[in-house]
Amino acid sequence: MYVHGKNVAEELLKTNNKILKAFLYKNFSDKNIINDLQKQNIDIEWLEKFQLDKLVNQSHQGIILEVPDYKYANIEDFINNENALVVILDHLEDPHNLGAIIRTSEAAKVDGIIIPKDRSVSVNGTVMKVSAGALENVEVAQVTNLVRTMQDLKKNGFWIVGTGMDGTDFEEIDYKGKIAIVIGNEGKGLGRLVREECDFIASIPMFGKTNSLNASVAAGIIIYKAKTARR
Repeated sequence: MYVHGKNVAEELLKTNNKILKAFLYKNFSDKNIINDLQKQNIDIEWLEKFQLDKLVNQSHQGIILEVPDYKYANIEDFINNENALVVILDHLEDPHNLGAIIRTSEAAKVDGIIIPKDRSVSVNGTVMKVSAGALENVEVAQVTNLVRTMQDLKKNGFWIVGTGMDGTDFEEIDYKGKIAIVIGNEGKGLGRLVREECDFIASIPMFGKTNSLNASVAAGIIIYKAKTARR
């Protein structure tokens, strides 16, 4: 897959992640990045801007890297941790939201993130860019059936905390023990079957005229509430 932007390039070069090839704008002037690419013997192809634009239809800052597709974690790698805190994303569609949630999860030292394989955004170049290097330190697992996974988590001792507008004030929920926080789709919220598997529905009070929050903002509030409550 293609990833782009200086921050992503610097992070990948710093962590010695495998880079298959680099595509640079012919007037790209960041000598540190160029030197690091050359030190690691990475093949560089110098292109015109319109050629780079054809590779990724986004702001690339003159640098695009070809890297192997993201390797998802095994869910067993993180759900057996004592007092594990995991985040489940119920068919999110926006890669910017996924990237932001990954970044928040890394900052809060969440044990892992679970996403479904179908009808959901996957880890791509945009997600990697938005997460700003955090993806290297967070386990993301992809599962075939989200509801069955939640049922398995409950058998494994997890309490499932969904999010929605008509639940319990998020401040009043007990977040101790093994907790999975479920964030719903940007437009539809939690799916019916997913909601039915939740032990609690956490609601964030709205005090202004806005009636809802962006999925990544809501995730950040609940994640940090859970994290601080478990100290």
